[in-house]
Amino acid sequence: MKIQHNISLKPYNTFGIDSMAKHFVSINSVKELQQLLDDHSYPEKFILGGGSNMLMAKDIDTLVVHVNIKGIEKVSETASEVIITAKAGENWHQFVLWCLEQDYGGLENMSLIPGNVGTAPIQNIGAYGIELKDVFQSCEAIEISSNTLKTFDREDCKFGYRNSIFKNEAKGKYIITSVTFRLTKNNHKLNTSYGAIETELAEMGIDVPKIKDISNAVIAIRQRKLPDPAILGNSGSFFKNPIIKKEAFAVLQQKYPDIPHYVVSNDEIKVPAGWLIEEAGFKGKRFGDAGVHKNQALVLVNHGNATGSELWGLAQKIQQCVLARFGIAIEAEVNVIQ
Repeated sequence: MKIQHNISLKPYNTFGIDSMAKHFVSINSVKELQQLLDDHSYPEKFILGGGSNMLMAKDIDTLVVHVNIKGIEKVSETASEVIITAKAGENWHQFVLWCLEQDYGGLENMSLIPGNVGTAPIQNIGAYGIELKDVFQSCEAIEISSNTLKTFDREDCKFGYRNSIFKNEAKGKYIITSVTFRLTKNNHKLNTSYGAIETELAEMGIDVPKIKDISNAVIAIRQRKLPDPAILGNSGSFFKNPIIKKEAFAVLQQKYPDIPHYVVSNDEIKVPAGWLIEEAGFKGKRFGDAGVHKNQALVLVNHGNATGSELWGLAQKIQQCVLARFGIAIEAEVNVIQ
């Protein structure tokens, strides 16, 4: 465990923002993390995981703690289910692929989501009709103030749409060190109804899909729609899809008959933020090196040397225009560090 100084965080965030860390350390075990928390030389600490769900709009003057704890373990199993624990530093997509190789089902719709396992519960990641909470068993996290390990079950986490206790009352108080999943071993419950999965499977000539087929379909769709962060800096979906009241949606639908939507409950409708942003005229637009992706308006991109402040300024401009045109406030899904 070596503390470095004046380190660029460009390799540690998927936007590729050249923010600087005054102090930086990479942690490879829970023991190292607890030792660091006991060291009060750096009283304030900034916790960094996969860097996929954040926009660095400033330099970090405190100690940046990169959580790089690795490992996957089968905890228990029955004839139909298996309990798997993955450490926080495991790459999410690689973990999904590992599970698919073992024929463990439940994660296939969440293939190719950027980031690490440890940050997945924070925003209850999800894609194509599946959310983390659907396969979540528990997670372990260190309480920073007491330096003790605590277990959170699904109820403790208070999961909501792209939300959890870790984004609200527990924000900044815990460091997730591992996540445990309950997955299926057979009789997998397949979800192909969301988005273009069924169309993609049909084009692949697959009538009776397996979980790997669904993963491959999701990967193909995402690769067409979303840029690779290694090539074009981005953080995936920048905004949450807003959920509005059915009455408000009915008014919008009169003006925009083709507006896409998903029924959430008897009185709530989810509207794709990407559609709203595209209709507002931002899809494919570029403002210096800060821009909106040409294939998916939900994704903000760094064309090379955009600063975090420039990207956040663009995000705010989009929010203002969408609100003015549709009367809908769209929220940032990423964590903006400013």
